[in-house]
Amino acid sequence: MEVKTGYLYHIKDEFFDVVNDENLMSNKERGHKRPTYFVIKENDILWFIPLSSKVSKYRKIINNKVKKYSRCDGILIRKILGEDSAILIQNAFPTIEKYIDHVHLLDNGKPAKVIETLQDEILSGFKYLLKLKSKGINLFFADIDKIKEEMMKELNS
Repeated sequence: MEVKTGYLYHIKDEFFDVVNDENLMSNKERGHKRPTYFVIKENDILWFIPLSSKVSKYRKIINNKVKKYSRCDGILIRKILGEDSAILIQNAFPTIEKYIDHVHLLDNGKPAKVIETLQDEILSGFKYLLKLKSKGINLFFADIDKIKEEMMKELNS
């Protein structure tokens, strides 16, 4: 499978068993098989950014963060495939291709892709959170360094 930045994918349950990080979001949402993830490809590492349909929940979180810090860098609410979605950059985590279950398909059978301008915004937000982390301000929920190390070990074994 050719994995590309900007497309939407689903992850295998097995990944969560292997990684065992309690700060990762659950792999089930609203009775559907699993949530959808925006993917950023970085060589052999794939960064999965969860999308959520629980927009009102995340609007409240954004509003609280803006009141407290004057900004919210970890969550975006934007239209994806015609519907409002919460893009949870703060919940991003690294994985590898073997843990991809499948690409998210549109009704016409084509792979779902996020529009370029939104891809750029998500990438920019993700890079900003990585930059903050490198300066000692970690806004990611999961232990992304530990997970990335585990994924690199799998790739090299």
